[in-house]
Amino acid sequence: MNFIEELRWRGMIHDVTPGTEEQLLKEMTPAYIGYDPTSDSLHIGNLASIMMLVHLQRAGHKPFALVGGATGMIGDPSGKSEERNLLDEPVLRYNQSCIRRQLEKFLDFDCGANSAEMVNNYDWTKDFSFLKFLRDVGKHITVNYMMAKDSVKKRMDSGSGISFTEFSYQLVQGFDYCWLFEHKGVKLQMGGSDQWGNILTGTELIRRKLGGDAFALTCPLITKADGGKFGKTESGNVWLDPKKTSPYKFYQFWLNASDADASEYIRKFTLLPKEEIEKLQALHNEAPHLRILQKAVATEITVRVHSEEDLQSAIEASEILFGKGTAETLMKLSEETLLSVFEGVPQSEITGAEISDSIGIVDFLTEKSGIFPSKGDARRMLKEGGVQVNKAKVDESFMVNPGCLINGTYILVQKGRKNYYLVKAT
Repeated sequence: MNFIEELRWRGMIHDVTPGTEEQLLKEMTPAYIGYDPTSDSLHIGNLASIMMLVHLQRAGHKPFALVGGATGMIGDPSGKSEERNLLDEPVLRYNQSCIRRQLEKFLDFDCGANSAEMVNNYDWTKDFSFLKFLRDVGKHITVNYMMAKDSVKKRMDSGSGISFTEFSYQLVQGFDYCWLFEHKGVKLQMGGSDQWGNILTGTELIRRKLGGDAFALTCPLITKADGGKFGKTESGNVWLDPKKTSPYKFYQFWLNASDADASEYIRKFTLLPKEEIEKLQALHNEAPHLRILQKAVATEITVRVHSEEDLQSAIEASEILFGKGTAETLMKLSEETLLSVFEGVPQSEITGAEISDSIGIVDFLTEKSGIFPSKGDARRMLKEGGVQVNKAKVDESFMVNPGCLINGTYILVQKGRKNYYLVKAT
């Protein structure tokens, strides 16, 4: 497998230094990508770089995932308009362990010569004195060279300025590359296109300090066809951690992608081969309403990040929301998935004691939950077959009892076709 060719047809190359492809074809080449450890979870904005490491390892090369424990204490000015909060070491170490567990779902850390490795730049910078840094690193890179970087220029031109701390970031990142080149044999650094300047600082430092040849490769930043920011929703980032973004919401994000975006995502975020992707694209073009591409992307990524079981749960939950699910399926949903599916629907509470001896449906819909303003309204819609409890149509004879509780806590009421209500027993 030719790593560069694989990235090229997938649209995952933005910039690459001369000689990179030749180096990769010549021998097994260690390469690294850096990850920001300021959160205990990666998000889907990291997926492109993760997939670069996946393809690298599949091509027989050795991937390094660098967690920026030291640079995380400084802050990278690239793509940012202001300083970010700095974290202490215990938090950064905890975040590192969480990120490692997520990367293990993508990379093989125990496969021999090209096993993935995780490194933390704090380990080789924590005892590095300021004077030693100036002598061994700072003297090799001119201020003119550093000022010419786009990330620095933008901050200077914005009027907010840039602190010496963030200005020095590219030197610290360059030193990372230099250290990995010298101690781990790393000859390639990769990242998003916004990191091109920082990566080149590393190749320059290696050339001037060690007289070595090092290489750089970046992938395009992912953007949505409608101009919106990739990976952002109304509630914020789409995280890989199920506690931050439920598998249901994660699945829905991909399922709701536009046709143009899904066509890009299936190339960049899955391992499906070119022939299969082209076949799926053709089928999708024949019947766009079936959302074949979106379903393929959502399936592949949800299984990879979460599990087959989480995927099936997300699919069943989706069917419930759109009218295809059954009462049996609903009763099996976890509380987390149930609340994700029906996020934002009106909720009311009832005490467990109130339903322990059963309540008539009319009283339940009015006095107990307030779903209907009057008993007359409730009886009228019940007679018309317009009320469902836990996805099953009910009439005026129905009694609400503890057996109706989903996970022993919730009752789902549907009024008409689209109006949902959650009643919580406390």
